[in-house]
Amino acid sequence: MAWFSKSCLLAAASLTVMAAQSARAADDTAAASAPSAASEVEAVVVTGTRQIGRTQFTTLAPVDVLSRESIQASAAPSLAANLAQQIPSFIVQRLPTSDGLQFVRPATLRNLSPDQTLVLINGKRFHRSAFLGARGAQGPDLAQIPDFAVGRIEVLRDGASAQYGSDAIAGVINIMLDDKPGFSGFGQAGQTYEGDGTTYRLGAHGGVEIGQGGHLTGTVQWSKADATSRSRQRPDAIAFQQSSGVTVPNPVQRWGDPDLKTLQFALDAALPLGGAAEAYAFGTYSKTDGVNDINWRNPAANPAIYKPTAAFPGFDLNKIYPAGFTPREGIHGRDGQAVAGVRNRTGETFTWDLSASYGENASRFFLDNSINASLGPDSPFSFNLGRLVQRETNLNADAVWRVPVAGLATPLNVAFGAETREETYRIEAGDPASYAVGPGAAFGLAPNSNGFPGFSPQQAGSWSERSYAGYLDVAAELTDRLSLDGAARYEHFDDFGSTWNGKIAGRYEFTPNVALRASFNTGFRAPTPAQLNSTSTSQGLDTVTLQLFTSGRLSPLNPVAAFLGAKPLKPEKSQTFAGGLVWRTEMGLSGSVDAYQIEVNDRFSTSPTVTVTPAIRAQLAALGLPGASSFTSISWFTNDFDTRTRGVDVVVNYDRALGPGRLGLMGAYNYNETKVTSGSLTASQSQRRTFEESRPANNLTGSATYSVGKLQVLGRVRYYGKWTDSTGNSTGDIFQEFGAITFVDVSATWKATDRVSLRVGTENVFDTHPDEAMFQASRGLVYSRNSPYDTNGGQYYARVDVRF
Repeated sequence: MAWFSKSCLLAAASLTVMAAQSARAADDTAAASAPSAASEVEAVVVTGTRQIGRTQFTTLAPVDVLSRESIQASAAPSLAANLAQQIPSFIVQRLPTSDGLQFVRPATLRNLSPDQTLVLINGKRFHRSAFLGARGAQGPDLAQIPDFAVGRIEVLRDGASAQYGSDAIAGVINIMLDDKPGFSGFGQAGQTYEGDGTTYRLGAHGGVEIGQGGHLTGTVQWSKADATSRSRQRPDAIAFQQSSGVTVPNPVQRWGDPDLKTLQFALDAALPLGGAAEAYAFGTYSKTDGVNDINWRNPAANPAIYKPTAAFPGFDLNKIYPAGFTPREGIHGRDGQAVAGVRNRTGETFTWDLSASYGENASRFFLDNSINASLGPDSPFSFNLGRLVQRETNLNADAVWRVPVAGLATPLNVAFGAETREETYRIEAGDPASYAVGPGAAFGLAPNSNGFPGFSPQQAGSWSERSYAGYLDVAAELTDRLSLDGAARYEHFDDFGSTWNGKIAGRYEFTPNVALRASFNTGFRAPTPAQLNSTSTSQGLDTVTLQLFTSGRLSPLNPVAAFLGAKPLKPEKSQTFAGGLVWRTEMGLSGSVDAYQIEVNDRFSTSPTVTVTPAIRAQLAALGLPGASSFTSISWFTNDFDTRTRGVDVVVNYDRALGPGRLGLMGAYNYNETKVTSGSLTASQSQRRTFEESRPANNLTGSATYSVGKLQVLGRVRYYGKWTDSTGNSTGDIFQEFGAITFVDVSATWKATDRVSLRVGTENVFDTHPDEAMFQASRGLVYSRNSPYDTNGGQYYARVDVRF
């Protein structure tokens, strides 16, 4: 296959780069060091397998293991950004000035949708965010989990819906909280080279043992990040100042990261119940408050906001906002999860786990420095836009039975279980002024809060979906060299029916240090209550007929949408083939090469906008559909297109003593190519190109660590290949290709005492920036807001770690 040959050539070429430029720490006695490659290869993994004792080398599918030390070695302000620095196929976009996405940043694995990666905490499903992103994606928000509470992270790079259920198409991220006794803390401060984005972070973690094998640990973490601005003055702002004589701020709006404050907690506990079982509980809580600019309103170019009308004699918005205004959008976010259960993990033949969990993500949006122009002098300047809430409840029963079978090298591992889950999505209306169509609308003044209309009572509501599932997973060591694993899962959803999914995987060990592994699985992602039921509409007033009109996105279940062709959403379904080679040596060199193909059918998107003509409105009215006469243009979520993703992952680790110290090297390369194979995107070359080329196909991360005595130095390389962005104007779509880019991070850690270590470092030490976004310059934007990496430039930081 040509794609496989091309991928292997790229992978082979990158090995030299990785060996020279990449690394992982070996000395875990240093506060910020990472464990040696050898210890990582032999680390026992629990993700993607229900067998005891599987390691990264012996597992039947590729699993990355990130230790607590490697996670804390990054200065990234959130767990999602941290993972993006260490896993090349994991990308997090910053998306400045993009409504809720600048606060709830989408994270993708293997360039699939953010909600096609399953996230677990301690092996239990983590809930989704309440905010729907591009194409309706509703994935979990990793930034809600405090990274100082994390003991380690396992990333399964393979489909696993047959084992875990919905969403596990691209893979599974399993975040395990730190349950070790002891006390530690850190303080960190940093700033960009530009002098903005000042960030402070504080964290404390403590743990004690309870009884024989029990524990209680807790974590608190706080951070404050000031906004950044990578902007130039807008040309229309310069022109307005020159023509009007009014001085405007420079720049009139910021393009960059928001002001953000977070306070986070985590708890993990286990209490032995006699000698056979234990009760356990864990949870996380996060409070987030953020604010950022959205687009500047130019008085000379917005008569629907600024023009004086007979509706409000004597009222002139120029007296309130003479230099125009830049609305500031904000979020008050709250997120929490609680899990409790009883389990027996000590039995040699039979183990079990009964658990219940509850998770909630809520985001209240607000808008300051704005106006509802149609209300004139009666309009407030700040608005509560409403609240989005996602709630999930899970009940799980899991068991493993190890059955001795004659002729098998080890007992047959039979895992089985059941799950019921309920998801509820709620939209709460905002202030009446945020969605009101005031008297000024009859004179052409814009209704709704300007910049982000609030959620109206017509949009508000609560919707639920319940599912039931059962699974069977059988693993066998047929010989001392050959292992096989087969899983099947049945799941029934109230809203769309049932689905069956399966997985088969195998591993053959040529020698004790070289093995071949392969797998095939089917997967799915169920439509959520938000995708099935929510609407996103706004109202206006026709200045000729003086009739209210409604436009925006309707639920595909809405009778008006159904009349115009909408169908109930079906699950997205996938088929994944994967295979690879894994090796280790006595000299400290280990690694793996894995190729994969993921076909996803019936992917979600937004339908083309349908203009509701007078003739269509008459038909809708004749059918007696409520509100039909007000619609002017609508769209809806739909199963829209199919894709095929092909790629190769290469991971290399090397660890050895060198001179008076120890050297650790790590490199990871990902080649990933996604093609649209059918659906509406195939009919639009512009949309197809944007979808297929909006992420780099080639990504590489690598690090090198040298530890000697009390000193450890770290160098890390992050490489992103070329990608394409686009924007539209009156003449059509404009495309711009952005070239490959490399970022270099460096740090040095000094272990001042056995309990205190000091670290200074720089991320993006050479202050590297991507190409400027030429087609977006009219808005003052310097770098593309769709960039798959940070565009703030270099930042330096200092950190103190203490442990007791």
